[in-house]
Amino acid sequence: MDYRKLGHSGAVVTAYCLGTMTFGAEADEAASHKLLDDYFAWGGNFIDTADVYSAGTSEEIIGRWLKSRPTEAKQAVIATKGRFPMGPGPNDVGLSRRHLNQALDASLARLGIEHIDLYQMHAWDALTPIEETLRFLDDAVCAGKIGYYGFSNYVGWQIAKAAEIAKARGYTRPVTLQPQYNLLVRDIELEIVAACQDAGMGLLPWSPLGGGWLTGKYRRDHMPTGATRLGENPNRGMESYAQRNAQERTWSIIETVEAIASARGVSMAQVALAWTAARPAVTSVILGARTSEQLADNLAAASLILSEEEITKLSDVSQPHLSDYPYGASGTNQRHRKIEGGR
Repeated sequence: MDYRKLGHSGAVVTAYCLGTMTFGAEADEAASHKLLDDYFAWGGNFIDTADVYSAGTSEEIIGRWLKSRPTEAKQAVIATKGRFPMGPGPNDVGLSRRHLNQALDASLARLGIEHIDLYQMHAWDALTPIEETLRFLDDAVCAGKIGYYGFSNYVGWQIAKAAEIAKARGYTRPVTLQPQYNLLVRDIELEIVAACQDAGMGLLPWSPLGGGWLTGKYRRDHMPTGATRLGENPNRGMESYAQRNAQERTWSIIETVEAIASARGVSMAQVALAWTAARPAVTSVILGARTSEQLADNLAAASLILSEEEITKLSDVSQPHLSDYPYGASGTNQRHRKIEGGR
C-alpha cells in the first residue's frame, strides 16, 4: 500500500482517495455504502466530501456509514469543504468567520463526528479578508474541531499570500490544495504547483480522468450516448464538450493513453491515473467512481508503475499550450531551462 504524507503534516493517507460527490445524487445510500466498503476493503483510508454535495446528503450518508463501521471509522481520514451557499441568507456563503463557524458545526453534525481531519476552503472568497479566514481555521485547530486545513480551486498568488500570512502570524499553516489536474488540464503547473511546493502543501487532484474523456468513453465527432454523464444529460456541458472535441491536442492525448493501455494490458483510466499519481507534489488522487466496477478498475492503477519512457510520452503529448510570454519560450520556462542547464 502506498501511503503518503498529507502535505507537510505528519498524517498519512493512501495515494488514492475516495471522492463522494456522487453520494446522494448518482449513487443512493446503499450504493454509496458499497463503494465505501469496497474502498476500505482495498486498503484505502481517505474520504473526501463537501457540505454542498447533494446539499449535505453526501456527508449524512458518510456519517451513517461511519457509525455502522466503527473499525473502519477509526482508520478513516475525513476531508470535507465549506464556502458555497447552504442557505438563502447573505451570510450563508463565503469564508467569513460567521459562515465557516456554522458550516463547520453543520458538517460535524452531518458526519456524526467531533473532529474533521482536513477542512478545506472550497474556493477563494474575495469579500472576506484572508486574515479572518486563517484566524478562524487556526482557532478551529486549537479547539480540536479540525486537525488540518487546506484549499480548493485557489490560484498561485492566493496560495502564496495565505501561506505567508499564516506563517508570519504564527497560525497553523495550510497542508493541501485540491485542484483540477489531469492529462488534459495541466495549467496548474504554470504557477500553482510551484506555490504549493514552496509552502510544503500536497496536491489532491480532482477530475483526474477529465470527466471521463481519459477512459475512452468518447470518440471523435460522435455525440455522447449511453451510461456517461453527457449521454444521460445531453444538455449539460455540451458547450465544453464541443470545445474539447474540436482540439487536436485532446485526441492526441487520448490516442497516446490508449496505445500505452493496450500495450500494458490495462485500462485507459489506470494509465491516466498512474500518470497523475506520479506527478510532483501529488499526495492523493481523488476518485469519483459511480459504481463498484468503476472503483475497482480505478484502484487497480495503484499497481501500475509507468516507465520513464511512458511518462515522457504522456507528458510530451499533453504539454499545455503556452503564449510566448511570460510562460513560453522567451519567458519563465526558457529561464528555468537555462538555470537547470547551468546557464
